[in-house]
Amino acid sequence: MTQPITAPAGRLDHLDALRGFALLGIALMNVEFFTAPLTDIGQGVGAGQGTLDTIADWLVYVLVQGKFWGLFSLMFGMGFVLMLDRARAAGAPFVPIYLRRCLGLLAIGLAHAFLVWAGDILVSYALGALVLLVLFRNVGAEAMLAWGIALWVLPVGMYVMAGAAMVPAGPEELASYELVPAYMESLRAQEVAAYSAGSWTEATAARAEFLHRMLPNELILLPMLLGVFLIGGWLVRSGVVLDPQAHRARLLSLAAAGYVVGGLLTAGSLQLTASPVLEGEAAGEAVLAAGLHLAGGLPLALAYAATFLLLASRGGALPRVLAPAGRMALTHYLLQSLVGTWLFYGHGLGLWGEVGRAGQVLGVLVFFALQVAASHWWLRRYRQGPFEWAWRAFTHGHWPPLRRGALAGGA
Repeated sequence: MTQPITAPAGRLDHLDALRGFALLGIALMNVEFFTAPLTDIGQGVGAGQGTLDTIADWLVYVLVQGKFWGLFSLMFGMGFVLMLDRARAAGAPFVPIYLRRCLGLLAIGLAHAFLVWAGDILVSYALGALVLLVLFRNVGAEAMLAWGIALWVLPVGMYVMAGAAMVPAGPEELASYELVPAYMESLRAQEVAAYSAGSWTEATAARAEFLHRMLPNELILLPMLLGVFLIGGWLVRSGVVLDPQAHRARLLSLAAAGYVVGGLLTAGSLQLTASPVLEGEAAGEAVLAAGLHLAGGLPLALAYAATFLLLASRGGALPRVLAPAGRMALTHYLLQSLVGTWLFYGHGLGLWGEVGRAGQVLGVLVFFALQVAASHWWLRRYRQGPFEWAWRAFTHGHWPPLRRGALAGGA
């Protein structure tokens, strides 16, 4: 059996930078649904847009959607194993500390989901982390990889097979599919009314209704998340992400395999449709296309991670520029939602539906550049981002020093 590789103490700049890169992709994914109903998630490239907006929509759907979600989730799994292995190496308690960490993240996620934006992923991360803690903290590297692949393939494979089984559809299936658009349009209209012109209270009620409706989806999402977490953990245990320079050949192989497999699956999805809407005779193709697109996400996320680490291992400006943003990922993720909903929702500036996809992408790039600059400014003065600091305080049961140079016990 492969011996686990102990992670070095302290921050790993290249992993912080990778987290910062993932944060940009998350913003590019999420911005669309600050100004559109969450019911539209998964429907791909929108129709009736101008040329620039269509190009931007295509680029995000093909290169970003599903890939950076996977990359961010890989990073979460890496973090779990890094903390676990460091605690064991130091002979420090891990379970009670990580349990409090999960509960703190769950509380932050619930507040974010109900009070700010219902597209939250933190609640699912917290629940998945609890399962990691209970079931997988004593699993070795090879078993971690095997479980990770199995937990990913099972729900994704079922999704793809369900779509394949729907093609072609018979008369009874077609009749049932015709009911879907009217139902979805009703839900969509309720969201649009609440978010585009409603008060914060009305938007909160719409968020609560959406989250309640999405609860069954956790049965599909959690196994997938666990799978990605475990694969991320394996990347740490194998040593690949701890010392990219020493594992260039493995990273090159991972990148090549990820681009080929993920690219073929994504191409197969696009061959069917770039707008997988469950409607009429095309419903089966839509489900199959969405399943193939989903299946291609993780291989491409791994390829992106490998490519980034290969570039970062050369040194230069890349890790130095992005690492501070990665160290403040929780703060920046929440800030993106706060600013996005304030800009677009009716209880904010009310720009709902006013900014096309090209403008959204440009806005994200500008805002992320500001976040990177703010991260450098903040971390020259403070030890952590504000939400990271509060999360750490809850986890350890005391307020750690925030200002650089402050003594322990101060704030």
